[in-house]
Amino acid sequence: MTDVASTHSSSAVTVAFQGNPGAYGEIAALNAVPNTQATCGYPTFHEVARAVETGEADYGVLPVENSLMGAIHQTIDLLSETDLHVIGEVVVRVSHCLMALPGVELGDIRKVLSQQPALDQCTTLIRKHNWRPVAAHDTAGSAKDLAVRGARDEAVIASSRAAELYGMNILAREIEDEPFNYTRFIILARHEPAVSDVPHKTSLVFAVRHTPGFLVETLNELRGLNLSRIESRPRRDRAWSYLMYVDIEGDARDPQVAQALAGVLRKASYAKIIGSYPRALDTVG
Repeated sequence: MTDVASTHSSSAVTVAFQGNPGAYGEIAALNAVPNTQATCGYPTFHEVARAVETGEADYGVLPVENSLMGAIHQTIDLLSETDLHVIGEVVVRVSHCLMALPGVELGDIRKVLSQQPALDQCTTLIRKHNWRPVAAHDTAGSAKDLAVRGARDEAVIASSRAAELYGMNILAREIEDEPFNYTRFIILARHEPAVSDVPHKTSLVFAVRHTPGFLVETLNELRGLNLSRIESRPRRDRAWSYLMYVDIEGDARDPQVAQALAGVLRKASYAKIIGSYPRALDTVG
């Protein structure tokens, strides 16, 4: 969990996430800020952001990157549109479980349901048993739906928390193909993060003129800084034009970082500092 304790009062808070209770997003929400009293799931990323904007939720968490699958582009696109502030990040270990209704055994299973990325991360077990993978909206929602339908030839892939919430029996744990499976979530709020001395990350999105060499010139403004991530995304308002999403290790208040950001802002045709916030340090081991 990132250190955002000083960004809010000691009163209880509500954190919004995408999905159903038991989703990895809910696990992130439970660990995002101290004093979390309640979590609230929403069907889409935009609805999570909207809940924070309207005050329905104090904070929101959205996945931005998975260590195996890469960037979550929906979040990156949303960050360039919203006026919310990124005030921190939390990293969740994704440990998938195979679960089914009580009494169902491995030999009874004919198909496995889950969100597509979860299915893609557990191909070894699925192929070993020749099960038919079926994509669903989210991991925990698959467990919830199976509990309602009562199908005894199906299993789902979800978190152990989802199994507990929906009365599923866990048939196998840690079934992901690769053990180094983490998802990084950003924490959204209406306010800016409080000033602190912990290590920071600064996230920036920008676009440049379609001129030979101009992107390199703009990126040169960031020389001397450690870029932990750089990615291009197609602009949704202009064909064949791209946004650059960059994560910089450092606080925007640091003179070197501030000077580099000012240089990018001067050269870019569009630029937005998404946030400068405490970064997660000790979750991935």
